[in-house]
Amino acid sequence: MANQFNNIVSKINSAPSFMRSFLLTKLFTSKVKFAGTSGIKIIEITKHKTQLSLANKKNVQNHIGGIHAIAAAVLAESATGIVFGMNVPNSKLPLLKSMQVNYQRRMQGSLTAVAQLTAEQIELIEREDKGSVLVPVTIKDESGQTPIECQMEWAWVSKKKR
Repeated sequence: MANQFNNIVSKINSAPSFMRSFLLTKLFTSKVKFAGTSGIKIIEITKHKTQLSLANKKNVQNHIGGIHAIAAAVLAESATGIVFGMNVPNSKLPLLKSMQVNYQRRMQGSLTAVAQLTAEQIELIEREDKGSVLVPVTIKDESGQTPIECQMEWAWVSKKKR
């Protein structure tokens, strides 16, 4: 069951490949202004998976020159929220219920985040009026290591009729 966001992303995904990342990023940052301030770039969005990146630039750096912990958390929240949002019907409201972020070691260079939903999770989101799912996200830095481990719990509820 496609929602409005899913329909727009599907149209963008049919554009020439050299334009997709730019268009997906513009779409996302036009709706989620805070993510736009961090410089998050969308690489790929499908119904099952998202891939985003965050360059280690001055505006997101901490005092030791790495990506700030909160900027990394925004990347994780964005990746999980996008894949979740691709599957929430228009009649339901998506809400971040909890986020768990465990910092394992210093981040080196830029970050890439990949979040995925299973077919079972997608079916549950479409079928139930309300509920929640844990959306894991893998974040790797330029060394290929996983400097942080994250898991976001996303919930949905029916929109109230006005």
